[in-house]
Amino acid sequence: MSEAVKNHNSFVGYEYKEITVSRTMESVHADCYENFGWTLEGTSQPIQGISSVALKFKRDRKIRNKAELTRLQRQLDACIRDVEMLEKSKTTSAAVAAFSLGIVGTAFMAGSVFAYIGGLTALSVILAVPAFAGWIIPYFSYMTIRQKRTAAVAPMIDEKYDEIYEICEKANTLLG
Repeated sequence: MSEAVKNHNSFVGYEYKEITVSRTMESVHADCYENFGWTLEGTSQPIQGISSVALKFKRDRKIRNKAELTRLQRQLDACIRDVEMLEKSKTTSAAVAAFSLGIVGTAFMAGSVFAYIGGLTALSVILAVPAFAGWIIPYFSYMTIRQKRTAAVAPMIDEKYDEIYEICEKANTLLG
């Protein structure tokens, strides 16, 4: 009978959480959530595609300071979303500029083709020069804009990571 009582007292009820995150932020979530009492149970491939992963966590339902941990966890999730948005912003404006230049180059090429079909060879050659430039320059403009944006965003990303680590540190002390 004492074994039955002993096993009954060691019962732990768990709460479960499954989140879908980008593969680039998988390790950040796994590491940070440990500080909130969560234990990584496993990962799986979600329906959304190969660029994301589903993380499955569990933790004790009767964890101390649960309300404060939940509040801090919301802050953590917001900071991680901010980091993801800043990472995406590195390439977004560069891609828009490159696509725009490519479309302008294609319009010039269309004009060049129509001019050639119409028998205006000189105009066709004149329009072909900016057309080819409009197909070559987008690569270099993409690289330049992305480098400038990366340099501008890097300090903000570092600040967000510092904020993430401070939140995790506070959560860890609440568990302790």
